[in-house]
Amino acid sequence: MAKRKIIVTVAPTSNFHGKEANPALPEQPKEIAEDVYRCLNAGASIAHIHARDKNGVPTNDVNVFKELKAEVSAKCNIVQQFSTAPAMTPESHIDDGLQVLDAGPEMASLDCGLMQAQFGSLKKPTLWDRDWLRNAATKMKEKNIKPELEIFNHAQLEDVVNIFIPEGLIEAPPSFNFVFGMLKINQGAIQFSMENLTHMVRKLPQNALFGAMGVGPQQHQATISSLLLGGNVRVGFEDNIYFRKGELATSNAQLVERIVGIATDLGYEIASPDEAREILGIKKVEATKSL
Repeated sequence: MAKRKIIVTVAPTSNFHGKEANPALPEQPKEIAEDVYRCLNAGASIAHIHARDKNGVPTNDVNVFKELKAEVSAKCNIVQQFSTAPAMTPESHIDDGLQVLDAGPEMASLDCGLMQAQFGSLKKPTLWDRDWLRNAATKMKEKNIKPELEIFNHAQLEDVVNIFIPEGLIEAPPSFNFVFGMLKINQGAIQFSMENLTHMVRKLPQNALFGAMGVGPQQHQATISSLLLGGNVRVGFEDNIYFRKGELATSNAQLVERIVGIATDLGYEIASPDEAREILGIKKVEATKSL
């Protein structure tokens, strides 16, 4: 019997905190590309990427994402998943994140509901209503970009399963990422518990893929639980800058190595980028020779 393949996603940078939170967090394209390459070697097959401008300020600038894509592609053939969330700046608009689709990623995040983010004094309503989500999903489908369905609460999951998938907006197999622990930053988020994760898994359509991530101290709990319930995992500095309580992680690769070790100890195999593409239904791209 073949062993189950686990897809490990790394989220190396952030739309919120930066190097002030952990100096090892990468911010600029070359720095992110080198970090992603190390994470690939540690076992990651997908990189979920946010961008920053030359001053380290979060940005949705498509030219920065094009530069990021080129830098990462020059290093390795990891699956690049760009974030479509609006940059956490006062002037950004909900639609700004959609311009990253023009940079040509293989995947992109699709946050599936109404939220309000607050980081410090900055409040950012993210009114991803059904019409907006239909438009975003249609753009991704037209560009052959696989959506990663970011689910923050049970109601969002109900919408995707009962409305968007039946409408044909999401091609099979749908890929869900359950986000836990953002309650302090995102109104509309929920905390991690086995009850919450199990309930969501039970609501999934039969052919769905899923993974889980947790913010801060909930990261390790959520990822290990996802493995045990048949899912994939996501780690990285976007979600958690610590290796354990009071100890900053030295790199994103350190977090990848830990969850890869646990997955292999449990008897699973780690999917390569091309294996992840096959599992997700992404058109295979020619591998770039690693530097």
